[in-house]
Amino acid sequence: MKKSLTIILAAACVLCGCQKKQQAFQYNVEKFYDLEILRYDVPEFDSLSLQQKQLVYCLSEAALWGRDILFDQNGRYNLRIRRALEALYLNYPFDKSNEDYAAFERYLKRVWFSNGIHHHYSEDKFLPEFSQEWFVAACEKAGVTYDEAILPVMFDPAVMPKRMTAQDGVDLVAGSAGNYYGKGVTQAEAEAWYAAHKDNSAEPLWIGLNSQLAKDADGKIVERVYKVGGLYGEALEKVVYWLKEALNYAENDRQREVIEKMIAFNETGDLKLFNEYCIAWVQDLDSRVDYVNGFTETYSDPLGITGTWESMVNFKDLAATKRTQLISDNAQWFEDHSTTDPKYKKEEVKGVSAKVITAAILAGDCYPATPIGINLPNANWIRKEYGSKSVTIDNLMHAYNEAAKGNGFNEEFMIDDQIRDIYTKYGAQCGDLHTDLHECVGHGSGKLMPGVTKDALKEHASTIEEARADLFGLYYLADPKLVELGLLPNKDAYKAGYYQQMMNGAMTQLVRIEPGKDVEEAHMRNRQLIANWVLAHVTPEKPEVEIIEVAKQVGNINHDGPCERKHYLRVNDYEGLRRLYGELLAEIQRITSEGDYLAAKQMVETYAVKVNPDLHQEVLERYAKLNLAPYKGFVNPVYKVERNAEGEITNVKLDFTEGYAEQHLRYSRNYSPLPDVN
Repeated sequence: MKKSLTIILAAACVLCGCQKKQQAFQYNVEKFYDLEILRYDVPEFDSLSLQQKQLVYCLSEAALWGRDILFDQNGRYNLRIRRALEALYLNYPFDKSNEDYAAFERYLKRVWFSNGIHHHYSEDKFLPEFSQEWFVAACEKAGVTYDEAILPVMFDPAVMPKRMTAQDGVDLVAGSAGNYYGKGVTQAEAEAWYAAHKDNSAEPLWIGLNSQLAKDADGKIVERVYKVGGLYGEALEKVVYWLKEALNYAENDRQREVIEKMIAFNETGDLKLFNEYCIAWVQDLDSRVDYVNGFTETYSDPLGITGTWESMVNFKDLAATKRTQLISDNAQWFEDHSTTDPKYKKEEVKGVSAKVITAAILAGDCYPATPIGINLPNANWIRKEYGSKSVTIDNLMHAYNEAAKGNGFNEEFMIDDQIRDIYTKYGAQCGDLHTDLHECVGHGSGKLMPGVTKDALKEHASTIEEARADLFGLYYLADPKLVELGLLPNKDAYKAGYYQQMMNGAMTQLVRIEPGKDVEEAHMRNRQLIANWVLAHVTPEKPEVEIIEVAKQVGNINHDGPCERKHYLRVNDYEGLRRLYGELLAEIQRITSEGDYLAAKQMVETYAVKVNPDLHQEVLERYAKLNLAPYKGFVNPVYKVERNAEGEITNVKLDFTEGYAEQHLRYSRNYSPLPDVN
């Protein structure tokens, strides 16, 4: 039978075949709502030179000073709300054993996790489980003052219900609570402004990347640029200070140039300097320590233009990088042998540098929840002319894997012992490899046709781009070339990755969606799109055998359990599944290359948005029995410096004992320079 269903459990929640071992390191910190907080180790930090440690420390300080920016970008009331909540938390003078206080504490922890009052993944506003009356009375008794404007924003479900909406027929700007556009700005006005200021040169500036469109006193659209002396200037001054400190410890001249370009960009807001920074950053291949800092990904802007503030400091995992370098070295082979039309392929793949990294600090939109891979820069012309950097974040994947061992997920959702066995053996390896393929060659593949711009697919651009990269990785995960290169041990190992992706995209991701809601987040839509499209396009060569199906049966095969009928994924023909991935990849690349907005819209709305309510309820019930949190995030290590009598840094050490609430309160105390209203 064929069913069009959905899923996406964070892959790292179920990977359990990791071969690395860490003794005594405590990965699990705490759980609340649908969230789990983990720690991550920073292996080999002690092996870095003193200069490299000093550099990591300075870049980490630059990272942490941007935290307020993200809160404000996620919603113009977020800083006021966070500060009121923290003040009450620190000054609450009463018995804390009552349920209202417990609900208040959970709410504050959610605000910290999501960098605001909207769920970090679903985009929906989460409401307090304590009453407005309780909050007002508690603040009064505790002597906490606050702006009364925050009350309806916090407690009224009709006020700012979505951080970002992608709903068809809705004004995407006016209907989104994100603070990328000022009050009163509409989608039509924003699009008209961007169209009037569009750069059509051969080396275009990313107009709008580092600015907010707002209205002046006369109702005219004006651009408020993120820069020192401009919007978010108080925070960017601190970022610049620590970037200048980092210059003292740069490993080489190229890295020094990269840091200098970022400093100049933050000081001026000049987008030409940002292009120069991106080019220099891509060309810095020798430095072991690296970083991302600034306005980067555009997923949270409903029009996909303005960058969200994020930072990650890292250093190269020398041994594991051999794997990604092997993929990078064969990038042209992957491009030439994909299923896409030759006219959409790059004739010459340039500069796809790939590495495995160890994250040293997470900040902004990388904290607490973080990506497991990165491919930058985002400007297509820079990718074409200078290449890109692709990274897989190994120590975070390792933390996910270690924290998930023995959680019962595989036994509950995988159909039988055979698939559980292959997943145990190869699941982690396939997960890492798919991330590598996605980042190293997926995002860097293909080309746009003349005249097609990066914003042609509008609100569906992020979903389509993530699907394109995922499909590229999935198609090649089963290719004999990977066994030939030594990236997989045998011709059947890829099945673990295929099963996980389809199970994730066709069923278990539903745990992340509230009953009655559509799928909103771009990565979730991507995975659901792939799974639903495949299930809808099964055309078996043998009439009695479907390539893949979602079957309902008693318990799961080879597993003792209650006699209840549940849904399980069954793959009958893995080669046929690969063929379907290839067909969809070809169409997604065509849509991207031609900027076919209508086809993108139809693809997303048909396969990526709607949820099967009966299956959804079943997944929620099965998941609840396991007591698992579908979303993971991290606390950072604390960098402690030792100085001599002259104030010079003589050593940097890591401390892993700071708790979740303790860390966020420290960040709010020490790294919060922005005013309540920006």
